[in-house]
Amino acid sequence: MNLKKFLPLIPAALILGSLMFPSGCANTTTPPTGGPKDTIPPVLVNVSPLPGSVNVPVHKTRIRFTFDEYVKIKDANGVFLSPPLEKKPKAVIKGKTVEVTFESDLDTNTTYTLDLTGAIADNNEGNDFQGFTLVFSTGSQIDSMCMTGIVQDCNTLKPIKGATVLLYKDHSDSAVFLQRPVAAARTDDWGFFSIRNIKDTLYRVYAIQDANNNNIYEPDNETVAFLDSLFRPDICYNDSIYEFKKFNMKDTSLCLARNAQVELNLFRERPSKQLIVKKERVGLRTAYLTFMAPDAVVHSLRVRGLPADRIISQFNPRRDSLEIWINDQRRMPDTLHLVVNYDKTDTLGVLQPTTETVKLALDKETRAALARSRRDLKHEDTIAVVTTNAEASTIEQYGFRFEFKYPLIEAAWDSLTLRMVNPRQQESWGTFTVTRDSTNLRCYTVMPDEPFQSGYDYYLKMPHRLFRDINGFYNDSTELKVTLPNDDKLGSITLELSGVNNKYIVDLLNEKRDKILRSYIIDHNCSLLFPYLKAGKYCIRLTEDVNRNNIVDTGVLLDHRQPEKVRFFKVDDKFLLNVLERAEMVWQINLEEMFR
Repeated sequence: MNLKKFLPLIPAALILGSLMFPSGCANTTTPPTGGPKDTIPPVLVNVSPLPGSVNVPVHKTRIRFTFDEYVKIKDANGVFLSPPLEKKPKAVIKGKTVEVTFESDLDTNTTYTLDLTGAIADNNEGNDFQGFTLVFSTGSQIDSMCMTGIVQDCNTLKPIKGATVLLYKDHSDSAVFLQRPVAAARTDDWGFFSIRNIKDTLYRVYAIQDANNNNIYEPDNETVAFLDSLFRPDICYNDSIYEFKKFNMKDTSLCLARNAQVELNLFRERPSKQLIVKKERVGLRTAYLTFMAPDAVVHSLRVRGLPADRIISQFNPRRDSLEIWINDQRRMPDTLHLVVNYDKTDTLGVLQPTTETVKLALDKETRAALARSRRDLKHEDTIAVVTTNAEASTIEQYGFRFEFKYPLIEAAWDSLTLRMVNPRQQESWGTFTVTRDSTNLRCYTVMPDEPFQSGYDYYLKMPHRLFRDINGFYNDSTELKVTLPNDDKLGSITLELSGVNNKYIVDLLNEKRDKILRSYIIDHNCSLLFPYLKAGKYCIRLTEDVNRNNIVDTGVLLDHRQPEKVRFFKVDDKFLLNVLERAEMVWQINLEEMFR
């Protein structure tokens, strides 16, 4: 008997049999699987008006995108119109169609692009629609030029997703503060942007992180970038240009292969006005003032009822925060009246010497804390508190660090002792140099005069009652111990720097570029050693310190001043340096070429 002809009927018979004779012990709690998961994104099947349409009505304009399945609006901000109107487009779902409308009339004789990248997904599984850009004109022709670029953070050079790039035909400095642009685009996951179908003309180019999506720069709460010179597009758009294709953002190689014509570095501007914005009394003899802008200029300080020489003050490195201490043992009142003469911005925007009296009152919490400390005295309430730091991996660069809670009025640094123990447990004594931090008068560095040696134990001891702070309290004794690594698995990086014709800040960063592990400031050709590195990935960041103030300065838009230039050292065109176990890596860097 030939059974082959019955084989195709077997699956159907089994399904029919299960329906006719259900099992009494079937698991009724397990839902049907519903078949394989849908992984196919929506497909656009119709657009109205058609791409490239001209003479599109400016009043009550409706744009319709119809898909092959039901979809949802995943991100309303992904529906992006260029040039933008005062209010964002409105998108609603009607069956399988997304309908986009505008609350105001479109401009006449204008080429528009309406982009849906990242805005649409299917209704069931959430598969993202890859994106589509519709171009149409309310006039008789379509503008044809285009441009590309990248937006990145000025300090980390990391790409900025979701930044808004703005083009202006008005070249005045005020345009970005007051007007909407004549063309705009959003950056993708890689900080990349492409603007198509724009006029052949000269543009001012900006980028902002648009906090309220109004396409206007608001310096108080937004970052900004600008191109130094006017930009004229020199490429005519066509569908075959690689940079204008829709890419899967997870495809690194394809996304990085795109060419960026311009590079924009986002920075947060320093405020344009100078005034005291915050004051706080944080202790009986301690307070601070915060200024709106950096580089505050204070001509004089005094507290009513006290001699002016009883005040100790210190700015932070950016000079926008001032710490104040009172070096006087008499009882302090609950409210101090601080008379400050400083350069303040007047109503005309000009800095003028101004005298203000600032009331520094102890708040309820501080008063209660002081009352508790007097009632329940702890040991740390009766001593000159000092924090210490000495890390084996950075001791050769930073030495032993001492930071007192309050400024010192008596110090006996020659009373410290430095004891060294070699791997054979033989002791010796060393000399050292003490340096007060130029930016923190409460902080001191102790550095041995002889080079550190691998495998040695170093003991630095501070005896008690030889250091006295402004409260009249003396220090406790303390001893710091550091053992220099003797692990042959650790690696190192040596940078041989040439072409150093300015001041530079050289930072060793972690893999994510969000933490400084070591830092040097240089102004001449030299070699820098970064020892005791665990195997892993690191970055080398170099910043050109143009004004030689030892900090990385931001830009000023109205002065056409960019933030100080940052470069990352690359190996094989990659930021990350892979340090292996036991590796002693040496690289030559010519800074003149790098910053050219």
